[in-house]
Amino acid sequence: MTLLTHQPLAIAPQVLDELRERDDAGAVRRPYAYDTDGAPLRCCLRRSRAGERILLVSYAPLRRWAAEASADPGAYDEVGPVFIHADTCQGPDPASGYPFAETGALRVLRRYSGEGRITGGTVVQLPVDPVQAQVTMEQALRTAFTDSQVALVHVRAVEYGCFHYEVRGWR
Repeated sequence: MTLLTHQPLAIAPQVLDELRERDDAGAVRRPYAYDTDGAPLRCCLRRSRAGERILLVSYAPLRRWAAEASADPGAYDEVGPVFIHADTCQGPDPASGYPFAETGALRVLRRYSGEGRITGGTVVQLPVDPVQAQVTMEQALRTAFTDSQVALVHVRAVEYGCFHYEVRGWR
């Protein structure tokens, strides 16, 4: 796999610790053993494996970024469900490319300004070929960051609107 121009970011370890105690909706969740493969884990940016202990928690990615960036996302602040390991994990494998780039999947890249406002979005149809799916994600992210207003991009599933990961611009 080639070096990525835009690095997908998993949820930070200290945030994961907080979410395991109390999620961004204020709830305490109970872990369970996932009995089939496939829950998209935002802690290590891979799919869960049968028997792994996971949590489904409410997460507010823009709110957390805004707190770091001294921005106010206003009405764009939203909370949604994400899967994480119930216990500390190794985190993502940086050599694995863009996560959740299943062939033929639809993704939306939602762009945000440095003030935390949506500046646009793009729907991306990933090709069937896995290598081309990675290339397509890279090209879509490059295009998103050509807009000088874009500070970060959220990659989401179209089917459920689920947050998959964040990519930040470098300026």
